[in-house]
Amino acid sequence: MGTTTVTTTGPAVHFINVEYFFRLLYDLIFGLHIGSVNVGIGNTSGLVTLAGQIWLFISVIAWIVALGACWALVYYTTRYWQLLEQENERYTTISEPEAHVQVEHSRWAYIKQLIESPQESDWRQAIIEADIMLDEVLTRSGYQGNTIGDKLKTANPDRFTTIRNAWDAHTVRNEIAHSGSAYQLTNHAAFRTIQNYEAVFRQFNEI
Repeated sequence: MGTTTVTTTGPAVHFINVEYFFRLLYDLIFGLHIGSVNVGIGNTSGLVTLAGQIWLFISVIAWIVALGACWALVYYTTRYWQLLEQENERYTTISEPEAHVQVEHSRWAYIKQLIESPQESDWRQAIIEADIMLDEVLTRSGYQGNTIGDKLKTANPDRFTTIRNAWDAHTVRNEIAHSGSAYQLTNHAAFRTIQNYEAVFRQFNEI
């Protein structure tokens, strides 16, 4: 039996031609099935051309996949930063004045909780805590002095309209601090004292 040689003629193909690609594949398989082993193996030109087409096809697919991956990377990175910016706007750090107001409201809520307790010890603690707030309020408002009494003495009653409330409340606090358990603090006196502190804090927009 003679050796069959399969030849492929025609112009060189410089682009992906699917029909041509499958034709080369068919010729290679056909040669292997109907001829001797040397047919398929010897068809070097067709094999090289087929390999070139396969490589070109794989290269194009690889470029398409790479471009798609780059697009996905850019898209999802952009979306990530957009979501991160939205989260930052939602949970952004509040300004210092806002933070201060929130803290003071929280402190005042704690004082109100103490004064509503049935225990006299809690009433005393509520008044002491409120007096600490009063000292800080006066300091932030520019009143000078080593003690609350000193600061109140420098206040102008025309501008500090609740100064009488501050004096009355602070006087009760001093009785508690100096007399201790000997000072009999009634429920009514405790509530009235906290109301005096509240009047001062509201004038200074602390609560």
